[in-house]
Amino acid sequence: MSAEAEAPVLIERDGAVGLILLNRPKRRNALDLAMRAAIAEGVTALAADEAIRVLVLSGGSELFAAGADLKLLAEQDPQGVAALDLPGYWAPLARCPKPVIAAVNGVALGAGSELALMCDIIVVDRSAKIGQPEVRVGIMPGAGGTQRLVRAIGRPAASLMLMSGEPLSGERAFQLGLASELAETGQALARAKEIATQVAQMPPKALAAIKRCLLQGADLPLDAALALENREFLLLFGTADQKEGMRAFLDKRSPRFTGR
Repeated sequence: MSAEAEAPVLIERDGAVGLILLNRPKRRNALDLAMRAAIAEGVTALAADEAIRVLVLSGGSELFAAGADLKLLAEQDPQGVAALDLPGYWAPLARCPKPVIAAVNGVALGAGSELALMCDIIVVDRSAKIGQPEVRVGIMPGAGGTQRLVRAIGRPAASLMLMSGEPLSGERAFQLGLASELAETGQALARAKEIATQVAQMPPKALAAIKRCLLQGADLPLDAALALENREFLLLFGTADQKEGMRAFLDKRSPRFTGR
């Protein structure tokens, strides 16, 4: 078996788009420590790559991720789980300064759902099943599954998902606003790549500013969030891409953004 076939995560680069592909299909992409570490390393590498402007996260053609590898957790006590430092593996993704798009088809359950929720844009197809079934095995989500979910779809819908363990279909996830876009079955990754290519053409500093406002502003009082937005807005007038973008618009031509 090749080293690539055995790798828990595959990294691909296509122009300005970086793809992180989960690669444990025989284990339904169950998120063990090796896969979590590989995701963190992949995100860190792509975030540091100046040629990459957008990241896409996918589980492949059959599913996204079936959740945490319970073999890792079943016999642990609270101290044992704490020692694993599971949140530390997700920090590079949660704090990634570049846009991240999740392409979800098939199941995205438990930690798999939490993984998608850390992304900025979620594309699902009609085969998708997104859920937080942790309550069915005696626990609850521990990597943002309650907090990101309630912020995305509101308390009533989040409570039903979390307390019943029932997943959402791709169509329902889109209707509730959990998913950004609904693709036809088998087309989530293709559509995510299309969106990534479009986003990658935008000025990087403006994208980073938008992402900071979305992430930081959501938990601030409105006045503070508006002040954050205004500060980021003003700072962009010191960039070369702002001058290029506005001149191109006035000249009725396509802009050529450089990231400066």
